[in-house]
Amino acid sequence: MKPDILVIWPNRPEQMAMLYAAYTLHRLDLASDPGALLARVSDQITAVVTTGGKGLDAELIRQLPNLKIVASSGVGYDTIDIAACTERGIVVTNTPDVLTDDVADTAIMLLLAARRQLVLADRYVRSGDWGRNGPYPLLSAMRGKRLGIVGLGRIGQAIAARAEPMGCEIAYTGRTAKPEIAYSFEPDLKSLARWADILVVATSGGPQTRGLIGADIISALGPQATLINIARGSVVDEKAMIAALRSGDLGSAGLDVYCNEPDIDPEFRQLENTVLYPHHASGTFETRGAMAQLVVDNLAAFFQGQPVLTPVN
Repeated sequence: MKPDILVIWPNRPEQMAMLYAAYTLHRLDLASDPGALLARVSDQITAVVTTGGKGLDAELIRQLPNLKIVASSGVGYDTIDIAACTERGIVVTNTPDVLTDDVADTAIMLLLAARRQLVLADRYVRSGDWGRNGPYPLLSAMRGKRLGIVGLGRIGQAIAARAEPMGCEIAYTGRTAKPEIAYSFEPDLKSLARWADILVVATSGGPQTRGLIGADIISALGPQATLINIARGSVVDEKAMIAALRSGDLGSAGLDVYCNEPDIDPEFRQLENTVLYPHHASGTFETRGAMAQLVVDNLAAFFQGQPVLTPVN
């Protein structure tokens, strides 16, 4: 008998074929009547395949009495009820490391696009304003700018490694200092914001960081600064950020994540000092394939009685 897996969000096609070959899949993601599907198969489910975006809440966990493992594609797991899983002895895995480079690249892309006004300058050329009105206004160089990073984990370090050759001075904040890393540690987030020309949010999501970048931090950044968020929308007080961008109290922003994805606050559409990306930092064939394969490999290890490769709990 093949183990029964509930698919909340599908994997890449190649890896889905692997899952179909090894398991019996129940496609909650495709179900016209999810409740009916769960009523029929809930007792059979021993594994769940999901993503950091879709997650797995305590209510659905409760409906799956024989659930043994949750394999999530994505590094973030704040949308999965880890406490409920741990209490039940359910293993949770994620896909760290394989997406680090793409996410760090996206942070730098957003940083440069926001600071050098790429979207507005592109429009300036396309509209013919360059020919009618002359050269585009001067902007500010990256060399010598102070870059603050909130959360110096794998992704934060990869961002720093990309920014350092650009001539940026780098400092960071987090739960603890990393003595083995040469960048300056600033334990006080507001002090880091006052110091920084650019603040990159690369911390984990979840209740412990909800609203971490609040109105006070945004105010401390000031009208010349740039805020980059490739973490979770929940980490930033979105209303405060929008208000500051609209008033000019915050200079610019580059965002890959939002509080209400994909139906983001419509006010963002009016902010010309903000570069918007559709939560797509890991969105390359190579990285999504590696993430999908890690989901497959974690499940294979578990059902073969081996330690999973990337446990969360």
